[in-house]
Amino acid sequence: CVLIKPLNSLFSSLCDLNEPLIDHSEGQHFLNETFKIIMEEVLRKGTDIKEKVCEWKEPEELALLLDLELRATGEPRHRLLQRVKDVAKYSIKTSHPRFFNQQYGGVDYHSLAGRFLTEALNTNLFTYEVAPVFVLMETEVLRGLRQLVGWTEGDGIFCPGGSTSNMYAMNLARYRLFPEVKSQGLWGLPQLTVFTSPESHYSVKKGAAYLGLGTDNVILVKVDDGGRMIPADLDEKIELAKSQGAVPFLVSCTSGTTVQGAFDPLDHIADVCQKHKLWMHVDAAWGGSVLFSKQHRHLMKGVDRANSVAWNPHKMLVAGLQCSVLLLQDTTNLLKQCHSANATYLFQQDKFYDVNLDIGDKSVQCSRKVDCLKLWLMWKAVGSDGLAERVDRAFIHIRYLVEQMKKREGFHILGEPEFVNVCFWYIPPSLRGKEGNADYQDRLAKVAPVIKERMMKQGTMMVGYQPLGNRVNFFRVIVFSPLVSQKDMDFFLNEIERLGNDL
Repeated sequence: CVLIKPLNSLFSSLCDLNEPLIDHSEGQHFLNETFKIIMEEVLRKGTDIKEKVCEWKEPEELALLLDLELRATGEPRHRLLQRVKDVAKYSIKTSHPRFFNQQYGGVDYHSLAGRFLTEALNTNLFTYEVAPVFVLMETEVLRGLRQLVGWTEGDGIFCPGGSTSNMYAMNLARYRLFPEVKSQGLWGLPQLTVFTSPESHYSVKKGAAYLGLGTDNVILVKVDDGGRMIPADLDEKIELAKSQGAVPFLVSCTSGTTVQGAFDPLDHIADVCQKHKLWMHVDAAWGGSVLFSKQHRHLMKGVDRANSVAWNPHKMLVAGLQCSVLLLQDTTNLLKQCHSANATYLFQQDKFYDVNLDIGDKSVQCSRKVDCLKLWLMWKAVGSDGLAERVDRAFIHIRYLVEQMKKREGFHILGEPEFVNVCFWYIPPSLRGKEGNADYQDRLAKVAPVIKERMMKQGTMMVGYQPLGNRVNFFRVIVFSPLVSQKDMDFFLNEIERLGNDL
């Protein structure tokens, strides 16, 4: 018994090793059923205006509904499929035409097909030997985007989000000025300063903290009433920093600020950067897609004079999360020089193909997801003209929305929108005509949060709100999804009135 039972067990285990651990038939059946749920719950219902944008549940109730606990034994197929349905049901329907909450949303089916294919192939984009298709594809997509910026040559990389792209630019600018920082660290560096506007993305400060520059060394440049950086103040602040012994090295401007959608005057900022020999970075994560449009690309006049550009096609182009690029005018292989570690188990120099195709050492990541396929497939399907049409149509929707707001009592726009962000207060009947009252601002600040709570709990639509400087809470509606129509604009206004009229 002592000898034979363990031997039988071992023999049984060895026999099992001759068969795959995963049952392909069962797995494929589950996958087919899951795709049916995705098509019905996410893509049909999730884009139907008769359906809710969200099915709101409080955290405790939602946790119980989802049965989130992980156990030692697996569950049968029917129960797993119910889990899939529940995930779909209780998730926010970001493809819904009435999801106005964020700078992503909508759905492009060609891009979605690319995302499915990306997941199925499960490729790591670091060497040509494991990702031959995607090394060439990423190179071509980056080339096409650089051409829109106005560069015939350059470099670039897909990054995991616009924040990372902005941090890359900061790191590259520092390395160009002080290449010894890569090996020697920060100890020998002078006080380095970054210049940006108070309406720039928070990743500029996060990047300064992450790279050891310090958030106190991010100097905020004044903006005009529309939220655009003032070049004259930039010049003054650079001169002041120099006089105090600091070393300015980067200006981070914004094309399409998060809240107001403002476009910094790039041409004038480029003059200042050229004067002081500073790296000019353009955070165009939100606004970069205007470069496809002949009507609206003037908003980024001067972008070709920048050193680097961050751009998120997963936003206005609806390429799907995540799809973010950093584009560089540099032709000296700065990306690789700055980030390479020359791991010989990946980047052998005696390979049988051109080792310049091994692009992984340009990145601070090792594992890097394929984000180019969804954009490439969508771009191939609709062409540059089709993408330009999406941008132009978004501007048309915004003009219509603003015109309708001006015809209705209670809607007060912060300013004429430059982009596809509309910022406004809704003033309920009880507050109209009482702007001079001492408690007016306090009461107005409470309107947007209550309306937001009501719309979420009823599931009718989603739109964001925020304060800005000395301005109390106001709504910021984002319109760009190709699924949106003028009917949705009318519904939006009617719904704000319905939800807020009694406040």
